[in-house]
Amino acid sequence: MTDVETVSVRSVFISDVHLGTRGCRAEMLLDFLKRIEAENVFLVGDIVDGWRLKKSWYWPQTHNDVVQKLLRKVRKGSRIVYVPGNHDEFLRDYAGSMFGGIEIHEEFIHETADGRRLLVLHGDKYDVVVANIRWLAHLGDWAYDLAISINVAVGFVRRRLGLPYWSFSGWSKSRVKKAVSYVGDFERAVAADARKANVDGVVCGHIHKAAAEAGDGFLYLNCGDWVDSCTALIERLDGTIELIDWADAATRARFERPPVLQVAA
Repeated sequence: MTDVETVSVRSVFISDVHLGTRGCRAEMLLDFLKRIEAENVFLVGDIVDGWRLKKSWYWPQTHNDVVQKLLRKVRKGSRIVYVPGNHDEFLRDYAGSMFGGIEIHEEFIHETADGRRLLVLHGDKYDVVVANIRWLAHLGDWAYDLAISINVAVGFVRRRLGLPYWSFSGWSKSRVKKAVSYVGDFERAVAADARKANVDGVVCGHIHKAAAEAGDGFLYLNCGDWVDSCTALIERLDGTIELIDWADAATRARFERPPVLQVAA
């Protein structure tokens, strides 16, 4: 087997993998994890989709490979912090515990190499639907699963035709979210509340929309997902924060070169 050239970073932030669902792009995540060596790995919620697994079991080998890859990183010296989300909320009962070397925290404050303090949390508590109207949230989950099924079918056809990846679920969700200004409201709510914690920025997930934005000296960072897209945040050794789009072939090709997108202090 040919050794894969790796890139050393200080931290990597990943959210919304949704292991246990057919929409999870585990192969792409495995490729990313093989290419990166990180001192800290933050799993920012919805890594495992407990909602879906309760309804029907789906766990192919690639999903198991993701788990094993993360555990191997622990054995090689990486610190892994798991901040559960709403789809893996069963782990919130174990906040403060450690399993297989993986720390479980409700929220976490990470200090970057250049001294900035980042509040790491999933973000579902800012989603009014998920936080206060659980039956409607699960109805939305059902509708999203339908969109994912369509997405898988569309992806298969496009691959057979030699066309690039296109996310139906991401497109349809973006149209709905724009109609109700959901994304903007979510981002403002997360940033406003995080400022009260006396931090320099916030890292979250939940809405499957990656972002790396700086405004008024405050960072809003969203990991995105590994369903609609394949995005993650990394902290370079000097503390620079970078948003990585692993679905982009050009990004993968120049990953070891200067950052694709930077957020200054």
